[in-house]
Amino acid sequence: MSVGAPKGLASSGQKPIAEILHPLSAAEETLSPVLDVTVSGGKDKEMGLTNGTPVDPSSPASASSLFNRLQLDDDLEAEARDPYAATETRDLFVTVDDPKKHVFTMETYITYRVSTKTSRIEFDLPEYCVRRRYQDFDWLRIKLEDSQPTHLIPPLPEKFVMKSVVDRFSEEFVETRMKALDKFLKRVSDHPVLSFNPHLNAFLSAKDLNKRQGLALLTKVGESVKQVAGGYKLRARPAEFCAMGEYLDTFSQKLGTIDRIAQRILKEQSEYLTELREYGAVYSSWAGSEEEELQRPLEGVAGCVNTCCGGMEDLSDNMSQDFLPVLREYVLYIDSMKNVLRKRDQSQAEYEGRLEAAVLRKQEDRTPVPVEVEKCQDKLECFNADLKADWERWQSNKRQDFKQLLTGMADKNINHYEKSQAAWESLITLLQDKQTDDKTDETD
Repeated sequence: MSVGAPKGLASSGQKPIAEILHPLSAAEETLSPVLDVTVSGGKDKEMGLTNGTPVDPSSPASASSLFNRLQLDDDLEAEARDPYAATETRDLFVTVDDPKKHVFTMETYITYRVSTKTSRIEFDLPEYCVRRRYQDFDWLRIKLEDSQPTHLIPPLPEKFVMKSVVDRFSEEFVETRMKALDKFLKRVSDHPVLSFNPHLNAFLSAKDLNKRQGLALLTKVGESVKQVAGGYKLRARPAEFCAMGEYLDTFSQKLGTIDRIAQRILKEQSEYLTELREYGAVYSSWAGSEEEELQRPLEGVAGCVNTCCGGMEDLSDNMSQDFLPVLREYVLYIDSMKNVLRKRDQSQAEYEGRLEAAVLRKQEDRTPVPVEVEKCQDKLECFNADLKADWERWQSNKRQDFKQLLTGMADKNINHYEKSQAAWESLITLLQDKQTDDKTDETD
């Protein structure tokens, strides 16, 4: 058997196995255009969060430049569409809603309604409605990760109580978790490979989910790889996967900084809101002890302050329920992507280790390169292709999510300040009308 082009890859222009002993192939020396990062050393590394466009460190970090860097234009959004959109026809729709609390002697937990509509022949019925708890979603994700090791599995919300939330049965916590679980299932059901996984079929359709075989949380995928590559040092990641790792590190740092500042802003907003409410109450109390000439203006100030309180409360709710959960989801997404990159590295190490051993044997006794080496190369190429496709999908989703997030944040702030401005302007009108009435009375 020829060692130049393994089965299934003859049309891909694959180099001979002996040549692939070098760390990078010609195809891998060019960065994929989908990478949103400029890989450079020194000072440039900190500035590498652009879509392949070098950042001028002297340019101000204005709001307009931020939007340009994130490529939020409608034209660019069209270019960044899901790479599978042209070939996919959506035929699986999943929704998570209607959380219910179940109280038993030994435990208390929340279940969520999972509704499915589909025309796929893999399902016996066109519609399903089942109830699942968090640990069922966790089981599904583990099974997907176990059976699809070359793909990026969307993250679940963290199992334990999120930061600043004490009661895991509180309405706010349950609502936030429900939205995250809904997004998880939608991402899986929209994926061209994960959506056909039999474990997803069982999760969506089975009345009673049998998880006994799935409770072994430690996956066995990759154990053979670890055994083969355990003592082998990887030569080098291909350039495009190095760029992915660099981007994830930089993106993680940026999200961590934003999250830390946002948490501080949320705390300060909460303290400010408490003071503002007390501030308005004082004006209301004061107005009750004054005559009409001063009573109406004082009541007007109290009303303006109350309007500002409502707007500030909406801003805080938006940050805690919409903004921070998206940041946290992408922090978890980064961990998932890094995990897939590590598995890819293990696959590369297995291939290089087997290939090196085969080449040494061939030099000694001229035995042909074993079929296992070709299979390892096929496996690595499939891993690379799946990872790059999922990376493109992730980048497209990220752009859409952050465009929606930032647009929503802008709308909330504009709405808050417009309401506050209108309230204070109405007070000025009230005071001016009062002055006009007083002058009229004096003239009479």
